[in-house]
Amino acid sequence: MKQLLLLGLFLIPNLLFSQITVHKQAERKVSDFSVVAEKTVASVYCDNADFVAVKTTARLFVEDVERVTGKQPELVSSKSRLGQYTIIIGTVEKNQLINELVKSKKLDVEQLRNQWESYIIKTIDNPFPGVKQALVIAGSDRRGASYGAFSISEAIGVSPWYWWADVPVQKSPTISIEPISFTSKSPSVKYRGIFINDEDWGLKPWSSNNYEKNLGDIGPKTYAQVCELLLRLKGNMVAPAMHSCTGAFYSHPESKVVADQYGIIITTSHCEPLLFNNAAKSEWDSKRDGEWNYLKNKNVILKKMDDRVREASPYENIYTVAMRGVHDSGLRGNLTDKEKVDVLTQVMGDQREVLKKYLKKPATEIPQIFVPYKETMDVYELGLQIPDDVSLIWVDDNYGYMKRLSSPDEQKRSGGAGVYYHFSYLGGPHDYLWLNTTPPVLMYEELTKAYKTGANRYWLVNVGDIKPSELGMQIFFDLAWDVNRFDYTSINQHQSQFLARTFGAKYEKNFQDILDNYYRLAWSRKPEFMGWEREWDAPKYRNILNTDFSFQNYNDAQQRLADYKRISELSDNISKELPENIRPAFYELLAYPVKGSYQMNRKFLLAQLNSELVKDNKLSNANWAAKESKVAFDSINKLTWKYNTMLNGKWNGMMALSPGWCAKYQDMPKVKLAEGVESYPVAIEPQKSKSKLEGCTVIDLKQIKNKVAKNGHTLQIIEGVGYDWYALKLGEAIEQTVDPQNLDGTRVEYEFTGVTADSVTVHVYSLPFWALHKGKSTRFGISVDGQPVFVSQSDHKEYSEPWKDRVLQNGVVTVAKFPVNKALPMHSLTLTCGDPGMIIQRVVIDWGGLKKTYVGPSVSLLQ
Repeated sequence: MKQLLLLGLFLIPNLLFSQITVHKQAERKVSDFSVVAEKTVASVYCDNADFVAVKTTARLFVEDVERVTGKQPELVSSKSRLGQYTIIIGTVEKNQLINELVKSKKLDVEQLRNQWESYIIKTIDNPFPGVKQALVIAGSDRRGASYGAFSISEAIGVSPWYWWADVPVQKSPTISIEPISFTSKSPSVKYRGIFINDEDWGLKPWSSNNYEKNLGDIGPKTYAQVCELLLRLKGNMVAPAMHSCTGAFYSHPESKVVADQYGIIITTSHCEPLLFNNAAKSEWDSKRDGEWNYLKNKNVILKKMDDRVREASPYENIYTVAMRGVHDSGLRGNLTDKEKVDVLTQVMGDQREVLKKYLKKPATEIPQIFVPYKETMDVYELGLQIPDDVSLIWVDDNYGYMKRLSSPDEQKRSGGAGVYYHFSYLGGPHDYLWLNTTPPVLMYEELTKAYKTGANRYWLVNVGDIKPSELGMQIFFDLAWDVNRFDYTSINQHQSQFLARTFGAKYEKNFQDILDNYYRLAWSRKPEFMGWEREWDAPKYRNILNTDFSFQNYNDAQQRLADYKRISELSDNISKELPENIRPAFYELLAYPVKGSYQMNRKFLLAQLNSELVKDNKLSNANWAAKESKVAFDSINKLTWKYNTMLNGKWNGMMALSPGWCAKYQDMPKVKLAEGVESYPVAIEPQKSKSKLEGCTVIDLKQIKNKVAKNGHTLQIIEGVGYDWYALKLGEAIEQTVDPQNLDGTRVEYEFTGVTADSVTVHVYSLPFWALHKGKSTRFGISVDGQPVFVSQSDHKEYSEPWKDRVLQNGVVTVAKFPVNKALPMHSLTLTCGDPGMIIQRVVIDWGGLKKTYVGPSVSLLQ
């Protein structure tokens, strides 16, 4: 059996692939480097003078070899103890043997000079007297050496997720590696990490009551596992958990030491200035410390930040400058616009003096970020001047859509830019803390858009509790390592390929099927949003409501239930075929999210059906629907109980239907049971009689009659987003803006027929993008039969009612009415480009027969 890790797909630019090829002994070639043979085990050399993080990696690498083979290599630091086969792990800067090989011209490391986090993996014959062969892993720096070593670990069968997702190690009694000479590239994005957030209902109770029971908090033991995972994923930074329920990161002094032992950088959230967490009472207590108001309490606040930098300065950090209010709130005080600008200007000036004092270097050489999140974006737009060397970290709107990116002038800044993105969110209009349903293609669209406008300095993703965002994290770090590796097709297949490598290649098509439908169904409404309530909103939204999915029209609700049922059953069938030892990983990575989503939808939709049947006085059917809704509610609890109790309770406390602070979706909706009436099932499968389109049609976006691309625009159909899981993209966001009213410009044309009225109403559903940057907008045009163009412009304001609806349904609907000549046998629809990058996901044309549904009838009804 041969295992291949196609590293070059994401490590080497301009090459198709490069391979680390691992053999079992029976397939071993004479030229192979022998890691473990029947009678020999390679030694692992790490220089005592090298970085602590490299020593940590060498220790973990030795453990990885033992995990696979059952035999432990000897970890040595003396040349005299080298084995016949030796693995050398170290940095060019500090590893004596690597430097000897360079001097003897057996190893060329010029490509590593002055590089960031790159490495060489090379087999060398007869490197030293008594050593037959060496496998050298040389890093340009401490993390480069770690990434090289863990690339070998993954190739021999140790997944980065062996601990966090319980992916079994691929056992083999012997290991050999074909001769290799490989040099990695530096990562596309310099700083790549996660923000552990909203940990109140997952990571915190799991760590406090289970993994770090003695400490009773998220502490160094947990962070050791986090940091190891990040290194294995080729990440390099973590923003620690910072809610008030958790002890502040620096309240456990060992935690920062642990991070450094793994070479992981500490960064912080947008509301933690200079690493100071004012949400933790141990850090900031208003009774003790006064008001968090820089105008009134500058000396105390500045002293807190000064103390923190003094404590943290021996370690590698990225410092957030400026400030917000306490935790996730705005600046304190009833400040005018000018006062806000003046205060933050003063804060940043004072902070940079503190940094210079303790880091003993100019502020321009210290990594700093400014995060224009929520109200700080408004202050920035008011004219707040950010020092040129400080990186601007652009944020999404908490629902996956970048609010703005660097303008051409901002792209010239020496500090560059970055991104703060969300897989998990606590806030209005509704949180999504339970499952990760952010589609890879949406993430790719927004992050590559950011990258193309200069956001290559810093990528941070909010992953909540880490679990169950494993698949999202894997793709995030792979993308951050090499943006150019991916396109729309490969990004959409990435997770199914990962699952196929983990659970079996024969399931890859099934995995793609499950994932496509899992993300598609959550696209129109996430499982957490199915209660139709909102948080921190008007009273009418504070309790569970019936959904807008229809049981009467177009099988809107029925098809949703049928699709969820199918992929849930497909997941069950795969699980039954898997070996027992791999089923927990499958449950964590795929089965629980899929089955949980199905039952959450079933719970709400059948409760809705109950209320509708009660109104129709169909009480037997209503009773059945009520009971089935309760069965679904109980099923979710059983699924979650299984997650928390399997593997002897390893993850006990981790998985919960996180209620945020006021969500209701986790509750059982109200249903009505008629006493003395027997239950009788009602058909909830899709019915042909409800699938007819009369007096309207849906445009199949793939059936393009004509397309014209001008001004260098790119027109394409992309799969992996949209209500029907493919969509039309009108140009790339960075391409030239044009007049959308020009019917001779960039455009896509479709045909439709069957009109029996004198006018048609066109409903165009687009993705709820924000303008790329100042001076841009979100315009595209709509025309029927060559008539004057109706221009759609969906520029929205965050937290407005239209924006809330748009992010909850991942769509903006533009409605335009056109007169038509019904005598014509065929009509044309033209979509024109204005601001490139707009994505059209559904077009419905109505001439009097369109029935009410949630987001319009599906294109599948055309079949």
